[in-house]
Amino acid sequence: MFSGIVEEAGKITKLRQEQENLHISVSCSFLNELKIDQSVSHNGVCLTVVDINDKEYTVTAIKETLIKSNLGLVKVGDGINLERSMKMNGRLDGHIVQGHVDQTAVCKQITEADGSWYFTFEYDPELGNITVEKGSISVNGVSLTVVNSQDNSFQVAIIPYTYQFTNFHEFKVGTVVNLEFDIIGKYIAKIVRQQMDK
Repeated sequence: MFSGIVEEAGKITKLRQEQENLHISVSCSFLNELKIDQSVSHNGVCLTVVDINDKEYTVTAIKETLIKSNLGLVKVGDGINLERSMKMNGRLDGHIVQGHVDQTAVCKQITEADGSWYFTFEYDPELGNITVEKGSISVNGVSLTVVNSQDNSFQVAIIPYTYQFTNFHEFKVGTVVNLEFDIIGKYIAKIVRQQMDK
């Protein structure tokens, strides 16, 4: 379980394909605090640490993860948003993020607004996910508030701190990002669909 408050943007140091799995090695400042079998969010995807050395740690993404997320598109040198699992005795500064990506979206527009930025993302609504105005959404693991909610798109406003310390500063028009929709909203949407099908 995560909060969507990214600790830092680590760097991808190695990628190794093994059959349909992708082993991703990452360097970060809290490397010496990690341990094998620990859960870490990578661009919003919960992955398990399987190896650690003095320079990097490694996680493995399986085929299903690569299909549903942007991890199959990452390259060596890319920044990747990292968050360790939430401590239950602390404040929940973001919102409840499971680390289970629902689908990807494409960045369609980036607008600077006197020190902040508006990012517009477009996604496939046929997968049954929705956003609501002022609701929560996780974009590449970052807990954000939806603005300008549409049937297949939404915007988020990014402050300078988030822009600098996550991989948002690497985004361009066409960048593919991971989305995890609000868990409460997903339950409500499913209940409504079930009632409509009766």
